[in-house]
Amino acid sequence: MDRRQLAVFLRDRRERITPADVGLPAGPRRRTPGLRREEVAQLAFISTEYYTRLEQARAPHPSHEVLTGITRALRLSDDERRHLHHLAGTPLPSPAGPPREVRQSIVDLLHRLPLSAAFVMSASYEVIAWNPLTAALMGDFSALSRRDRNLLRRAFLGPVPEGHGAYGPADRDAFTRTATRHLRAAAGRYPDDPELTMLVAELLDSSREFAQLWSAHDVSGEIALRKTLRHPLVGPVTVNCDMLDIADRDQRVVIYTADPGSRDEEALRLLSVVGTQRMDVAG
Repeated sequence: MDRRQLAVFLRDRRERITPADVGLPAGPRRRTPGLRREEVAQLAFISTEYYTRLEQARAPHPSHEVLTGITRALRLSDDERRHLHHLAGTPLPSPAGPPREVRQSIVDLLHRLPLSAAFVMSASYEVIAWNPLTAALMGDFSALSRRDRNLLRRAFLGPVPEGHGAYGPADRDAFTRTATRHLRAAAGRYPDDPELTMLVAELLDSSREFAQLWSAHDVSGEIALRKTLRHPLVGPVTVNCDMLDIADRDQRVVIYTADPGSRDEEALRLLSVVGTQRMDVAG
């Protein structure tokens, strides 16, 4: 434990946080920037005396619970949280499996894209967050079990649940090749994750196509930038596919958009209105 560097780190972060950032009134006679020590202690659910001793490099080794409280009180980022634990001599272990918790800022981003189908995938291709248009285009993932939210199971084991959009043949082939490469890389990063191990075993046992792709040992490849999904209500919808990596969570944000003024854009507009309603389509 590096008490002196820990003290400097805590003081620096405390002075960067304003009372408004944490829902506290500014109050009169506030002469120093940031929060007061007693305010941090209150937010972290620890004593003011103990927190003061931390900032004075005089406190004993803080527990995991104390560090969790300080992380919350000082609104630390993931990188800052890891650094805090490092300075305290209790480095965080690497996750055993692909992280599934999605940052609230990413969830908010999905919902700020009303005319885009946007969702978040874990490294194992489980859909772990999505916006309403994704549910309308690809199916209501909230109605599915965690197991059935996995896009690899959907692609290789099928069938696609009723009311869900499916890739056309050419796009499906590109997806399965790319997804298998990504899954192989993820299996290398998380060799001790039982869920990931079971997923690979299930796909190998149940899909000859997956087994052939897996045996190729290919971990490279490009992602298709345009895809066509077949929807039971609006028919084929061709979308641009963009991905944003969330490196610290080993997750991807996938965003489907249509060309402005196209029939595909009108289809997405219709789906954004009808949502996940079931509608009879005249034959």
